[in-house]
Amino acid sequence: MSYHDEQESIESLKAWWQQWGNATTWIVLVVLLAGASWNGWNFWQRRQAAEAAVLYDQVQQAAATGDKAQISRVAGDMEDKFGRTAYAQMTALAVAKALYAAGDEAGAKAQLQWAIDHAKDDEFKQVAKLRMASLLLDDKAYDQGLALLAEPQSDAFKGVVADRRGDLLAAQGKRDDARAAYKVALDSLAKSDISARQLIQFKLDALGG
Repeated sequence: MSYHDEQESIESLKAWWQQWGNATTWIVLVVLLAGASWNGWNFWQRRQAAEAAVLYDQVQQAAATGDKAQISRVAGDMEDKFGRTAYAQMTALAVAKALYAAGDEAGAKAQLQWAIDHAKDDEFKQVAKLRMASLLLDDKAYDQGLALLAEPQSDAFKGVVADRRGDLLAAQGKRDDARAAYKVALDSLAKSDISARQLIQFKLDALGG
């Protein structure tokens, strides 16, 4: 390249930089900041998950002892500090079971409601709804239980939800509706789930008709 050509290239570069230099600089800065933010977010997520896992171990230990005060304290820490992690929904279900076993039905309901409202995964929400519906059945709050299970269900839960709805309807004395629900449950459960199908068939036979 001749000296003249080199000078032209330099002048062209200068002209381009005067027109586009600031925009290019900002674009590069934005890209770098986005990358740094993404890496920081991933690091924070991993740290949150690791700390939540340690706390979840404490939840399991507290549940094993049956110490309600300890169970409630650790559950509160999980919800306050790590409520966005998957461990929080697991904790809510485990704590609800432990509190119910310890005779604290109100505490169990509060944990199930937390899972219904905040669980990240639909599967955990559905399990929480089913367990809450069982408690409402015990309390004779049939309409509340039915309302809780009224939303469309995934195929994986269709059978067990229909079975629970049948229990609530039967308890209300709505025999025809209960029979219909139990039939949906039988149609939805796998043929290999023999024990569950036998129990539902027993409920159907008990209703007569």
